[in-house]
Amino acid sequence: MDKKIIINIGRQVCAGGLEIGKLLAEEFHAKYYDRELLNLAAKESGFSEEFFKQSDERKGFLRSFLHLPYSNNWGEGSVFSQEGLFKFQSDAIIKAAEEDSCVFVGRCADYVLRDFPNVVNVFITASIESRAKLFMKEKGVSYNEAVKRIQYVENRRASYYNYYTGKRWGRADSYDLCIDSSVIGSVATARLIAEFVRKKLNLNPQI
Repeated sequence: MDKKIIINIGRQVCAGGLEIGKLLAEEFHAKYYDRELLNLAAKESGFSEEFFKQSDERKGFLRSFLHLPYSNNWGEGSVFSQEGLFKFQSDAIIKAAEEDSCVFVGRCADYVLRDFPNVVNVFITASIESRAKLFMKEKGVSYNEAVKRIQYVENRRASYYNYYTGKRWGRADSYDLCIDSSVIGSVATARLIAEFVRKKLNLNPQI
């Protein structure tokens, strides 16, 4: 590979997005960023990583986090506002993308890097049955509880994405490629995405 590339991954809960993202990072010798972005943003801002974790892909968390109404000091232009925290995270994304090939999972990276060259935006979905079964295994809850909690996280994630990007989370026209990982599994899905990336960006075929 002779040029820097960026792969941005949106994903449903338990659809294999994290595993697929790591596989793609290995395939293209790229740096992988998921929660690592919170570390970068925290270092850049001087705030604790825990503060960013509380806001991670959650629109409007500050009211519940602070238990205080907004004042002039916590308004839209403040570094303590939700928008201020989003900017710190966006700046960390941009800085990372300027330095190396990267795979970003979530965090509206597709929107933040919309003007960068050699970018591929992917959304990974999977059947609710397969995702609920995985959630049940990981969390030890019933099927109905798994579905309920998956829907809660995804509603929160969609609200965050839609608010900051002006696009629709999970809708096909917001991405270059949407793919169901439950059909052929995460490893084969990563291979298909890698082939799509090479075709879209006119990369040299794998040796």
